[in-house]
Amino acid sequence: MADAHAKHHDYHLVDPSPWPIVGSVSAFIMAVGAISWMHHMYAAAPLVFGVGTVGVLYTMASWWADVIREATYKGDHTRVVQLHHRYGMILFIASEVMFFVAWFWAYFNSALFPADPVHATRDALFGGVWPPKGIETFDPWHLPLLNTLILLTSGTTVTWAHHALLEGDRQGVKWGLILTCVLGACFTCVQAYEYSHAAFAFSGNIYGATFFMATGFHGFHVLVGTIFLLVCLLRVYAGQFTPKQHLGFEFAAWYWHFVDVVWLFLFICIYVWGHGPEGVAHAGGH
Repeated sequence: MADAHAKHHDYHLVDPSPWPIVGSVSAFIMAVGAISWMHHMYAAAPLVFGVGTVGVLYTMASWWADVIREATYKGDHTRVVQLHHRYGMILFIASEVMFFVAWFWAYFNSALFPADPVHATRDALFGGVWPPKGIETFDPWHLPLLNTLILLTSGTTVTWAHHALLEGDRQGVKWGLILTCVLGACFTCVQAYEYSHAAFAFSGNIYGATFFMATGFHGFHVLVGTIFLLVCLLRVYAGQFTPKQHLGFEFAAWYWHFVDVVWLFLFICIYVWGHGPEGVAHAGGH
């Protein structure tokens, strides 16, 4: 009877799980709460949004905990399954790349053609130049340069942790991940300080809209990546990674390097190239 249920293939047929339906219901409750809150439909809207958010977070934690158990203790993640997980992560990062392409497209569509005669209002809105007249941009060689150095350094520390893991150096893995998480938190704090000193708003001008959307979503990705690496650090302390079985850490490192590369493009295109030669006063350079 046992032989009849034995697995004779390298694939992972997942067990029935409650998390897809729980996550769907929680996401629906969260969306209803958020929309109701924004439209001031009823006083309990923030509470509804909070309940939905807690449900989504609980689903994420529980579902990923199941995946960790399948990989670490049940042995379901064979080499074939790991290969397919890698394909999935590559496609996910590719979709994230296209997500940022949309923001770069919106930025350059306005920046390269500030006086486009086809768009009759552009000259009036931008003054025929980019950055638009009256916009005080950030000094790229102040806080943006500091954050660039922070992220580049974090890329080296996560690589150090990866190589230490491959060599079985558990202390090296721990310190590499701790430093990377600290640097990620520092980046978030510096960006929050930068935003608080911005001389332009999100609404009312295309520069502010594209700037905050592109850099803000990148900041959100840094926050997610930091949490990703913190989870990996906890798993290192739990002894769940080995030199041959550490797919979760590998994906976190891929994601972090992706975040680094996107920031380099943001720094070069928006902060440096988009700084403008107009000679206006520049925010954040004091």
